[in-house]
Amino acid sequence: MKTAVQLSKELRAREITATSLIESTYKNIESTDDKINAYMTLLKERALEQAAQVDKQFDKGNELSPLAGIPIAIKDNICIKDTRTTCSSKMLENYISPITSGAAQRCLDAGIIPVGKANMDEFAMGSSTENSAYFTSKNPWDLDYTPGGSSGGSAATVAAGQVPLALGSDTGGSVRQPASFCGVVGAKPSYGRVSRYGLVAFASSLDQIGPVTRTVEDTAHLLNVICGHDKRDATSLDLEVPDFTATLNQDIKGLKFAIPNELMSDIISDDIKEKVMDALEVIKAQGATFDFVSMDSLKASIATYYILAPAEASANLSRFDGVRYTNRADDISNLKDMYTKTRGEGFGAEVKRRIILGTYVLSSGYYDAFYLKAQKARTLIKNDFNKIFDKYDAILSPTTPTTSFKFGEKDKDPIKLYMCDIATIPANMAGLPGMNVPCGFSNNGMPIGFQIVTKALDEATMLRIGHRYQQVTDFHLKNPEMNYV
Repeated sequence: MKTAVQLSKELRAREITATSLIESTYKNIESTDDKINAYMTLLKERALEQAAQVDKQFDKGNELSPLAGIPIAIKDNICIKDTRTTCSSKMLENYISPITSGAAQRCLDAGIIPVGKANMDEFAMGSSTENSAYFTSKNPWDLDYTPGGSSGGSAATVAAGQVPLALGSDTGGSVRQPASFCGVVGAKPSYGRVSRYGLVAFASSLDQIGPVTRTVEDTAHLLNVICGHDKRDATSLDLEVPDFTATLNQDIKGLKFAIPNELMSDIISDDIKEKVMDALEVIKAQGATFDFVSMDSLKASIATYYILAPAEASANLSRFDGVRYTNRADDISNLKDMYTKTRGEGFGAEVKRRIILGTYVLSSGYYDAFYLKAQKARTLIKNDFNKIFDKYDAILSPTTPTTSFKFGEKDKDPIKLYMCDIATIPANMAGLPGMNVPCGFSNNGMPIGFQIVTKALDEATMLRIGHRYQQVTDFHLKNPEMNYV
């Protein structure tokens, strides 16, 4: 399984063409995706047309982006014009987007070729893709196990070697958690680094599009493409974006890392703690140091998140009412009937649960008791991070409390699923960049990852740490056996 950087070198040497690469990509998808179920929609005809255009540019000797001609999967809540965008929901089953998202357009402008829309938990609400209204994506390391979520399709397709690049969205860990479950790199940039224009909103103050790749180097290249100001997104930062590849190869000697005690406690399984400690020793051998610290506010992160995120979701999803761009229920007699039947039939159980919870905490009499209190707790979490970054360059921790679990193991208990994001949610609450890096395997052979979080807008340090770790380890080079092919 080759990385995007390796494929780019072959394209530039004309050892392969973009067209042949896309053709082989679809052959790979066609031979494996009936088992993995990574894709909602394939874009073969369009992708081959784009590949032909890239080949023409190469043949003319034109200067192209480092990732030109490379195939990418796009999570199905990221819009591409004239393409089906379902958010893996029956509510949007036949929705054709009239716009292309800011992130997807940057990929297209760079010559990166979208090959399909990846499956996900419905409206990005879930940790396993079991909430997709259509089918469940599988973990390539073991088809009985979940790939995580909500960007499960994006992580699964990269782990299976179908594509070297994918885009997901991360509201509380939905890129990093599936990346950890599938043994790949998954990054959430600082809030505002990547345009949210054309991303179907779950929780607007938390959502951020991020890359899923096999290596940190590929992640740096893809961040170079998708980061940048977009005037169509009011939360997009109007700041210069550095070249994230420029400092990748700098050493990490002298850097100081903080390890939160709260994320190395009994809530984390023993095998994950063991592998993360091994990773810390590897990093220490590169000249860095680390201390264990206390961040008491992290204990409140799950409760805070599950007040704020559902509150924003209830507002964002109110537009799906049967009037505009959605499926409409049959046998309706009046306006109220249309609303209730359309939303009742169109949304799945987890989406309904979060809408109800969000509406409740925003309602009169409960707004002050819950929503405003949660906003204050969010400020405390941000302040805790700021105190740590006054003394340390990064925070390292497990990415998830457990490795991937079997299908059906946690779907009857939403609280157990919510706890999957205990290590990833805090970075979203504070708007900070975070990244999963593979660091080993559990006793049953499932991948384990550790998380790097740095201060806002310091993706360069995050990438540098992860890349240095991958230069002296080979966990990211391991491939699932895929005996099912």
